[in-house]
Amino acid sequence: MNTETRDPNRLTAWAHGGGCGCKIAPAVLQRLLAQVPPHLAPPELLVGTATSDDAAVYRLRDDLALVATTDFFTPVVDDALDFGAIAATNALSDVYAMGGQPLLALALVGMPIQQLPEAVIARVLEGGAAACRSAGVVLAGGHSIDTVEPIYGLAAIGTVHPDHIQTNAGAQPGDLLVLGKPLGIGVLSAALKKGRLDADGYAQMRRWTLLLNRAGAAIGPLPGVHAMTDVTGFGLAGHLLEMCRAAGLLASVDSAAVPVLEVSRSLVLQGVRTGASERNWASYGEAVDLSALPEDDRPLWQALVTDPQTSGGLLVACAPEALQAVQAAFVQAQGQPGWVIGRLQTVATGAKPGLRLC
Repeated sequence: MNTETRDPNRLTAWAHGGGCGCKIAPAVLQRLLAQVPPHLAPPELLVGTATSDDAAVYRLRDDLALVATTDFFTPVVDDALDFGAIAATNALSDVYAMGGQPLLALALVGMPIQQLPEAVIARVLEGGAAACRSAGVVLAGGHSIDTVEPIYGLAAIGTVHPDHIQTNAGAQPGDLLVLGKPLGIGVLSAALKKGRLDADGYAQMRRWTLLLNRAGAAIGPLPGVHAMTDVTGFGLAGHLLEMCRAAGLLASVDSAAVPVLEVSRSLVLQGVRTGASERNWASYGEAVDLSALPEDDRPLWQALVTDPQTSGGLLVACAPEALQAVQAAFVQAQGQPGWVIGRLQTVATGAKPGLRLC
């Protein structure tokens, strides 16, 4: 499309995709990273690339470690203020997912300077700054370039006690799985881009994508919490599989317990979904068992568990006796306790880690 014909007030029209749906497909990313020579990491690097975690963690001293991450993407909504705020909220989530507290951020900005009005770009920056203020994070600068598509995000720094780090790799058999936000954000973003999202659907999208995952900082130190991540571009199935593979476990998920935005469920049944959902399934679908579901329900759930979640919820693996404390932390941070969606168990002899939906 000729750039002159695009509406500067419709940011999604300037991007080939939106939000965390722009992530490189898991299988492609794995192939790319396999070509990077391994690097001998110092002992101070407590979390690196080995388990596909949300952030890197570097020990500064016995009681203090640095959490470092970055996240950025193209517009998931048309409103410039909302885009900046959602992108910043999503980036800070990676620190919370490690059990850390974000402290400092730098903005990462790419904008088609000759096509978008400066007032629109300024609103994106304003939205990101507002999200940082809400989180108590200092937005101390950043870097900008002139790009074809609008891009915004953060490089974020936080801290965590080395004994309270939560990674993908610590889950244990018998752990319960607690999800902090409902699924369906990718579906809503696809509907928005197609002009099929009503005002109520957009309100639901804003509510959940702008909700900070600050519960992670309180959940991280809790006894009995063994692993934590956030559900973003690879969908619930993709991020849960990372947890299962890192710990060598099988996840059994109760579809009736999985929270789904009703408007998203309706849209999926009408054929609305993202291209990222299809790429996600192609990357890891062989590890997801849907055979226990009624055959007519399988396409719906395939779309929902692979749906890319921009600024999605925390996914916590905890011992049953820790559940009450975990849910109390969710209530304190976001007014609701999260949803218990399943359990982790040992893998049968000769089988591989995976996910079973029933």
